[in-house]
Amino acid sequence: MIALGLEGSANKFGVGVISHLQEGDGPVEILANIRHTFVSPPGEGFLPKDTAKHHRTWAVRLVRQALKEAGITAYDVDCICYTKGPGMGAPLQSVAVLARMLSLLWDKKLVGVNHCVGHIEMGREITGAQDPVVLYVSGGNTQVIAYACQRYRIFGEALDIAVGNCLDRFARTLNISNDPAPGYNIEQMAKKGKHLLDLPYTVKGMDCSFSGILASIDVLAARVEKDGTGWKDDVTGEVITREDLCFSLQETVFAMLVEITERAMAHVGSSQVLIVGGVGCNERLQEMMGTMAKDRGGSVYATDERFCIDNGIMIAHAGLLAFRTGFATPLEDSTCTQRFRTDEVLVKWRT
Repeated sequence: MIALGLEGSANKFGVGVISHLQEGDGPVEILANIRHTFVSPPGEGFLPKDTAKHHRTWAVRLVRQALKEAGITAYDVDCICYTKGPGMGAPLQSVAVLARMLSLLWDKKLVGVNHCVGHIEMGREITGAQDPVVLYVSGGNTQVIAYACQRYRIFGEALDIAVGNCLDRFARTLNISNDPAPGYNIEQMAKKGKHLLDLPYTVKGMDCSFSGILASIDVLAARVEKDGTGWKDDVTGEVITREDLCFSLQETVFAMLVEITERAMAHVGSSQVLIVGGVGCNERLQEMMGTMAKDRGGSVYATDERFCIDNGIMIAHAGLLAFRTGFATPLEDSTCTQRFRTDEVLVKWRT
């Protein structure tokens, strides 16, 4: 069985083609996984209308490219899978319209997919993690998740902005490039930082808050820009730099994520952690999580940017898993929604 997946919940438009065995739970085959990113100017975020226009501009050529790369035709596709939510309204609408068009044009079934579940299932498939605690971290979501009774249960989450949004917005404060991604550029600057500055550490039970940290680091950034070489570390006498700010922000927010993930592991008795979502590419987060897991006798699983960052193949994979259980989205219900909780999805393909 072959599925075509369409992802466009934020600034990346992705098309993926995946093949599952007709029967059984054998390995899947990734036939194509391509995407194009809308990159806004430094110091700016991406507006929904501009992002949606980007997706519409690239839609047809990426679908054609994916089919060509996969070596198939529309006739070979069994279902069209698309991101139903969560995400930004206008980009989601563009993808939903494309999915409906292809469904009618090719006479194929539609499958609406939860974006978060797509990340989880692709991560499980690529890494081989069996029943991990999942840390889902991206520009729009921050959740600690574990599976139980055919649902992905949310144990903790961000109470305000997502951790990826916190990093992205600080990149705008520093006016650094959004290419290839603001969070990636923050990570590279953080590697050069040496001084850990005091920032709010806000963990409330199993939940986190990042807006106060962002407000605090913005104040420190203004001080660095104003004082230039005048602000020095009290101990070493060295100048506090923009790289120190990035280092301090990363260390603080990642420590918070490690804490709530460890608490979830203890609660469910798991020794595995699976990190998914765009922020999951961050090597420092993987390192910190690995240290914690090793102390518990466990292990960490993560993927590279092909599967961590939003992509069409994860939508194709999760959609095909659901389609094989008999699930399909009627045309009249092929809408999209900005709010679609991970635990709303009935995971019939898992026992």
